[in-house]
Amino acid sequence: MWSKGTGRIEADTIRSYFKPGPSGRLDNAAIDDGLKSLVGTGLFSDVRVDHRGGRLVVVVTENAVIGRVAFEGNKKVKDEQLTAEVQSKPRGALSRATVQSDTQRIIEIYRHSGRYDVTVTPEYIERPNNRVDLIFVINEGKKTGVEAIRFIGNNAFSSYRLRDIIKTRESNILSFLTSGDVYDPDRVEADRDLIRRFYLKNGYADVQVIAALTEYDPSVKGFIVTFKIEEGQKYRVGSIEFSSTIPSFDANALRGLSRVSVGSVYNVEAVEKSVEDMTVDASRRGYAFAQVRPRGDRNFENHTVSIVFEVTEGARVYIERINIRGNTRTRDYVLRREFDIGEGDAYNRALIDRAERRLKNLDYFTTVKITQEPGSSPDRVIVNVDVEEKSTGDFSVSGGYSTADGFLAEVGVSERNLLGRGLYAKASVQYGQYARGYTLSFVEPYLLGYRVALGLDLYQREQRANRYISYNSKTFGFSPRLGFQLREDLSLQVRYTVSSQKITLPEWYTNCNNSFGTNGYYPTPVYLNDNPGNTTSIGGAAHAGPFSSTNNCYSDGEASIPVKAGLAMGSVLTSSVGYTLTYNTLDNNKNPTSGILATLGQDLAGVGGDTRYLKTTGDVKLYTPIVSDIVGLIHLQGGILNGWGNGGAANAGNPNGSVRMLDNFQMGPNLVRGFQPMGIGPRDLTFGTTQDALGGTKYWGASAELQMPFWFLPKEAGLKGAVFADAGSLWDYQGVLQLPSETGLPPGERQSVTLGSNGMQVRSSVGVGLIWASPFGPLRFDYAVPINKVTGDRIQQFRFGGGTSF
Repeated sequence: MWSKGTGRIEADTIRSYFKPGPSGRLDNAAIDDGLKSLVGTGLFSDVRVDHRGGRLVVVVTENAVIGRVAFEGNKKVKDEQLTAEVQSKPRGALSRATVQSDTQRIIEIYRHSGRYDVTVTPEYIERPNNRVDLIFVINEGKKTGVEAIRFIGNNAFSSYRLRDIIKTRESNILSFLTSGDVYDPDRVEADRDLIRRFYLKNGYADVQVIAALTEYDPSVKGFIVTFKIEEGQKYRVGSIEFSSTIPSFDANALRGLSRVSVGSVYNVEAVEKSVEDMTVDASRRGYAFAQVRPRGDRNFENHTVSIVFEVTEGARVYIERINIRGNTRTRDYVLRREFDIGEGDAYNRALIDRAERRLKNLDYFTTVKITQEPGSSPDRVIVNVDVEEKSTGDFSVSGGYSTADGFLAEVGVSERNLLGRGLYAKASVQYGQYARGYTLSFVEPYLLGYRVALGLDLYQREQRANRYISYNSKTFGFSPRLGFQLREDLSLQVRYTVSSQKITLPEWYTNCNNSFGTNGYYPTPVYLNDNPGNTTSIGGAAHAGPFSSTNNCYSDGEASIPVKAGLAMGSVLTSSVGYTLTYNTLDNNKNPTSGILATLGQDLAGVGGDTRYLKTTGDVKLYTPIVSDIVGLIHLQGGILNGWGNGGAANAGNPNGSVRMLDNFQMGPNLVRGFQPMGIGPRDLTFGTTQDALGGTKYWGASAELQMPFWFLPKEAGLKGAVFADAGSLWDYQGVLQLPSETGLPPGERQSVTLGSNGMQVRSSVGVGLIWASPFGPLRFDYAVPINKVTGDRIQQFRFGGGTSF
């Protein structure tokens, strides 16, 4: 057998592909097999066989060698990404089939980024010695977006509401800031599951999302996505039963772990979480192979579901090995610690599903998929965890404005998966009109291998005098904290905080000057006799004393005595321990429509330091859908502050309790809208002072709000309206009311504070609001009209706040 046309490849290599058949001869079948094998190598552009004089001649034409692979015209996708995707490589053989496959792969990459008009043309540049340069010429075209999202068959929920559930968005004038409007078939398919899960969560056990139809409309140069839904009936839970096929296991012991109740709306997610909790509990009781399976029997007439949790003995299968694949950056142990089971343990599907959900919630990976395959024996299984890494670092530049803090800018750097170890770190600097500072944060989510989060915060904040307060304050603090996830909807945080605070005053608020009109202006330390009619010599000139005890040393506006008392304290050290218990069942943390968010917190100051108090606060928000897309919100809040002991060094000589003015609660629009920041509650009404808000030790607040979309606007505009009514009160100021005589200040500085509205007097207001989930961040505009107010309260009917990171 001869071979012709070989260059780089030796003739013996080609002969090795032609092997005699079973008869020992090179028959036609053996020649055909050899021919196919040579073609399959991809090394030759042409292979043919000739018979010459009783000899077999194999004639080949070698493929050219690729010198380099380049891309032209690509601006939206980098060369590095394309190089990693194509199979044609430098110094490899040129294969037309592979080039065609690479061309299609490049097109798919662009289509996933929403560019369906892309064209890719491979070009070849001949080089000496049978070498070629492969150039992919790319015309990216324009981005092809989703022009409309439609729903068919949705009667229970409006199209407006369902658009909130899915990830795909309609194109609008602000689409250049986001990528949700880019057509992605994988995202549309995921949206089908999101819609189905949403209906199952709300009682529609028979729901089917039959299809997600997508068509390109040349007239609008975009896609129309249509979801076809069959809702079925809404079910409630008719009964809940427990059964067990394990003789020694009492299934009723799991009843307390059920997250569903008789009469409630049937909720598949609650059933699934109940199964997980019950499975874990059974395992802790020594039944490692126990499986809890829910069975739902529908009553089509009454529209109820009878749920039976069946506990059965599962197959005795053990986990032989857990393979982690695709984690190029994240350490293996970061993924393994999210499993409640390990290698050698009994295989349990419910715990595998829980681990998969936890891995997705880490937000370290683009995709997470857990699969199983048989192990080395019938009672062994191998668990494969496939992940795809994503960027976890953020650099943010934030800007915002509020009526309380003015303009504010922030620059921050954060990393959610530091060094691939699952650590969180953030550094940020804030600079604004009235607020400045920095924050350093670090979180270890698994302290010493336990599911306990350790957080460390170091911060400094400077609040400058503005139209609401007369003093500057600078606070420097450090706070370690521990976080415990008691349940998926219940968490606990305990903390220790040590901070140093110092206040200062602008000179004109503490100089105690008196103005003499045309006769001049005389600063401290010259003080005037406060008896009317007396003549006082100042600067060598005699002046009649036109000053009474009501305005002596206050004619140019002085800071209030409690503020000056804080000034005299210097730096005050506060050392406290505290906790916050949070209960969260919101359906969406950013844009909730149903659920409860409740927090209870306490801080005990006096573990060393200069201040001693116990501060308790509570806050409850209840969201519920009313009709159509209208959401109701009930917001209740309250707090109490109690001093203890002698109040510490910071309160020495305080005759009215052991609480500093700066420790008191300060309230305004955060309690009752329509009032200025620090606009309600006890206030110093002394004539001639800046009449500072003094705060109080007790407060309560209640708000009712209706939020509704503007149906005439597209969903993507992100605009909602609100109407609200607020009521609340802040009272019981405890703190300095008169500077003690031992301060050495003149009599004019020791007059008593005229304290206003220190009792529990209700303030209330009604108003309207505009809520905008803008691409620049959440913005809110409120206009409120106070109904009940008290002398000394400060009104501010319009309020605006918002900001973003970009």
